[in-house]
Amino acid sequence: MNRNLILACVGAAVAVAIAIVLVLQPGREQSGDLTRITFATDWKAQAEHGGFYQAIAKGYYEEAGLDVTILQGGPGVNVPQLLAAHTVEFGLGSNSFIPLNMAEAGAGAKAVMASFQKDPQVFITHPRPDVKSLADMKGKPIMVSDATVSAFWQWLKSKYGFEDSQIRKYTFNLAPFLTDETAIQQGYLSSEPFMIRQQGVEPQVFLLSDYGYPGYAAFILASDRIIAERPEVVQAFVDASIRGWVDYLYGDPGAANALIKRDNPEMTDEIIANAIRLMKEYGIADSGDATTLGLGAMTEERWQAFYSAMVEAGVYPDDLSVHSAYTLEFVNQGVGLDLKKELTGE
Repeated sequence: MNRNLILACVGAAVAVAIAIVLVLQPGREQSGDLTRITFATDWKAQAEHGGFYQAIAKGYYEEAGLDVTILQGGPGVNVPQLLAAHTVEFGLGSNSFIPLNMAEAGAGAKAVMASFQKDPQVFITHPRPDVKSLADMKGKPIMVSDATVSAFWQWLKSKYGFEDSQIRKYTFNLAPFLTDETAIQQGYLSSEPFMIRQQGVEPQVFLLSDYGYPGYAAFILASDRIIAERPEVVQAFVDASIRGWVDYLYGDPGAANALIKRDNPEMTDEIIANAIRLMKEYGIADSGDATTLGLGAMTEERWQAFYSAMVEAGVYPDDLSVHSAYTLEFVNQGVGLDLKKELTGE
């Protein structure tokens, strides 16, 4: 989401959320012995949300004392708005810009877990001998979205010397790419490359994280209020979500997949299986610090690296309190490592 749009939306959050809260009434009531929680995702149900659906399907949330409802994302759901107005207790933040944008806006919410150690953003080309890395794309036309221009495009300019003159508008239509063998465009690891292959083209895929892009992705965001007033609920939600992700990646994901397809009938077994394979193959969720600290891991060093890179790129001022965008209180405790060993035998 565009940074300026988020800042504007947060300011209008309360008016929008009042109408919604009358319907949802999340987290403030008990369902038997369970605390009701509403978790707003960033898009329609998909494999990239699989760990949360697995935590519902396999009873991890219930074991943690929670009755969790997933509010499926989409064009009409603005997660920062809902959090700012306390309409939901938790939300899913797509990338590292979301928590920092909310910190800059004083939205009163922060990241408590990073489901993904690597942001799944990619650049895609046709097979071509002159492009074998991101650095090779300098000076070449690249199709990117408006939101990308104010986000990781700035990092590419700073690190690889990209220039705004390279920008061509990406409208989420694959036709321009498919008809031009010199085309380069942005994409999401499990989405555009899959659709391109269905058209008989084998793309070259460049995962930005493998070229130094320091951002996390798929954050659990929580309001400052629930962190202060109900830290045990935050811990329970984070721990159960971690177990859900471990089970989804290394166990049988069928239970979660059934819920994903129920919520989003456009999802197919083929699309989901492809996404799970890629998440595991590229270490999207389980790599780096997560291998020893547990899934969901975050560190001061990674956050500072991302913030410093974006200050250098001119995205953020140098006096923003990066620590107001996240807390390490609920992660890095090795949760789920025992379950992973049980499921994998390693």
